[in-house]
Amino acid sequence: MLLSIDPNQALVHFANSSTIYPISNDVSYASFSLNHQAYLVAITSLIIKPQTFSQVVKSEKWREAMRKEINALEQNGSWTLESLPLGKRAMDFKRVYKIKYKHDGTIEHYKARLVAKDFMQIEGLDYHKTFAHVAKLVTIRVLLAVASVIMTLKKEGKGMETVLLS
Repeated sequence: MLLSIDPNQALVHFANSSTIYPISNDVSYASFSLNHQAYLVAITSLIIKPQTFSQVVKSEKWREAMRKEINALEQNGSWTLESLPLGKRAMDFKRVYKIKYKHDGTIEHYKARLVAKDFMQIEGLDYHKTFAHVAKLVTIRVLLAVASVIMTLKKEGKGMETVLLS
C-alpha cells in the first residue's frame, strides 16, 4: 500500500525542520521505486519535537502531556510551596519533550518532563553534602544467592529453622 504523501512535499517539510543536514540534500527520491519512495517519506517526515515552549502551547496534545506531568508531580508530593529567603533565587528548571512510539511506529503518547537544573547549585551555599546509595556487584550477587536458596527451600517444604538446626 502506498502512502498518499507527495515525496517532494515531505522533503520540504523535513528540510524546514531543525535538522542541520537533511537527507534531502544528498538523496533524490527519483531513483527509487514508488514503494521505496513511500517508505522513505514515512521515515523522513516523522513528527518533529517542539524546541520552544511557544511551539508546545500551540498543540493540545503537548498541553495535555504537561498537565499530566504537573498532576503526577503534585500527587507524588514532589514539592512544597515555600517562601523564598531574601537574597536567594529559585532553582531554574527545563522542560523536556519526547514522543513515545509503539512498536509499529505509530505514536503511543506525548511525554513532557519538568527537570530541575540542579547543576546550577553552588556547593556550600545550596547544599553541603551529597550521597548516593550504591551497591557493589558482590553484595547484589550474595543477596541473589541467598534469595535463591530460600526459594529452593520453600519449594522443598523446608523452613529456615530446619536448615539452621541441621
